[in-house]
Amino acid sequence: MPSDTPTSPATLPPEISTLLDSQHLAVLATHRQGQPHVSLVAFAASADGREIIFATTRSSRKYANLQVDPRAALLVDSRGHQEADFHRGQALSARGPVRELSDPDKASRLNLFLTKHPHLTDFVHSPSCALMCLAVHRYDYVSRFQRVIEYRITP
Repeated sequence: MPSDTPTSPATLPPEISTLLDSQHLAVLATHRQGQPHVSLVAFAASADGREIIFATTRSSRKYANLQVDPRAALLVDSRGHQEADFHRGQALSARGPVRELSDPDKASRLNLFLTKHPHLTDFVHSPSCALMCLAVHRYDYVSRFQRVIEYRITP
C-alpha cells in the first residue's frame, strides 16, 4: 500500500477538502476504561481543515468519554452503498484532541456548523447541548482501498 506523508501546506489537498465539504455525517470514536465507543455525528470542518466541529448533549457517552480523555478519531467517507464504492470509495480519518467550545471561540464555530446544518439550530441552542471542536493533528486519507496519504497538521 503506497503512503505519502506531507506536512500541512497553506491549504488542504483538494481530495480532503472535497470530502469534508461534501459529507454531513461522520463516525466519532472515543474510549473509556479500555472500551471503545463510536457515534454518528453531524460535523463541519474549518476551511483550513485544522478544526472539525460537532455537537452533542452533555449527557451522552461520547461527551463523558471526552471529559476523561479528549483524544478522539473521526471517520468521514464517501460510501453510497454501491459496488462502485470498492473502486471509487474514499475514507478520511482525523485524529486529535477534542474540547468543548465556550465564548469567545464559540460564536464563529457555531456559525460554521449551522451553515452546514441549519436544521440543527434548535438542538445546538439547547442548554444541554455542547459544541465540540476536534483540533486535527493528522489526517489519513484512503482512496481505491490502496492509496494512503498521511497528512499532518503543523501547529
